[in-house]
Amino acid sequence: MLTVFGTIALDTTRTPFRTQVNVLGGAATFASLSSSFFTRTSIIGVIGSDFPADYKKILDNRIDTRGIIKNNNGRCFHYDSSFDYDLSYRTTNKTELNVIADFRPTVPPEYTNTDYLYLANNDPTQNMKILEHFSNPKLTICDTIEYWILHKRGEVIKMMSRVDGVVINQEEARLLCDEYNLVKCAKYIMSFGPEFVAIKKGENGALFFFEDIIFPAPAYPLDVVVDPTGAGDSFAGGFIGYLAQQKKRTTNVMKEAVIYGNVMGAFAVQDFGISAFLSLSGKDIQSRYEKYRDMVSLG
Repeated sequence: MLTVFGTIALDTTRTPFRTQVNVLGGAATFASLSSSFFTRTSIIGVIGSDFPADYKKILDNRIDTRGIIKNNNGRCFHYDSSFDYDLSYRTTNKTELNVIADFRPTVPPEYTNTDYLYLANNDPTQNMKILEHFSNPKLTICDTIEYWILHKRGEVIKMMSRVDGVVINQEEARLLCDEYNLVKCAKYIMSFGPEFVAIKKGENGALFFFEDIIFPAPAYPLDVVVDPTGAGDSFAGGFIGYLAQQKKRTTNVMKEAVIYGNVMGAFAVQDFGISAFLSLSGKDIQSRYEKYRDMVSLG
């Protein structure tokens, strides 16, 4: 089983073409729904009194939601952002922490023996506390964001030293390492202790570093991009979900996991919020994976 800890949000996403208000989002939401196509997934997070019943039903039907706590005295975490015309640059308009501000997560006893654990871009101190509840996971991966790097850099580094892998986007990697070159960033992050680093590069795919291997994986080309909000978290879910499915970490499996991460990120951006996942099938995923392999093959 895979357990995901992170935010469950109501997002307002503004593009030059359309605005969607209070769509289902959040790092844990995207990652867990993405991973659920590959492996049994559970989620830990908090929602407020305003969380729509149909959104809860979506989560209940696809993942184990016993780790979701409802705070009836507050409102959901809300993130309001705008994208530019080419949908590559996002501006944060408003971040309302609401119920996550004082959230003290608890781990259901049924989750403590989970084999795979993804700690999304939460407070690193909170992530490390959650980590202590799990007996002996086979694989732990974390992410982070600009806010925690600026305000808790030491804790971010300590968190990274306690996990097996780091998934991080290129802007955060450069900020954390005070270095523009992503190869140097990856080596620096791996010096903290993790075995591997996946650096997300948005429309340019991902760079994966494992032992002495550097694996550049281009993004899957799309003719329509609607909402890039959940691309990175969907990448992470597909990546760790595939590793959980395969139950091994050979070099080839790790590379395939990166490709599946890119594939899931590409599906996520084709509609607002998590909508693209609702009609997605395993057959769709495998078909896109095979097209991707053909696209990058020299044969």
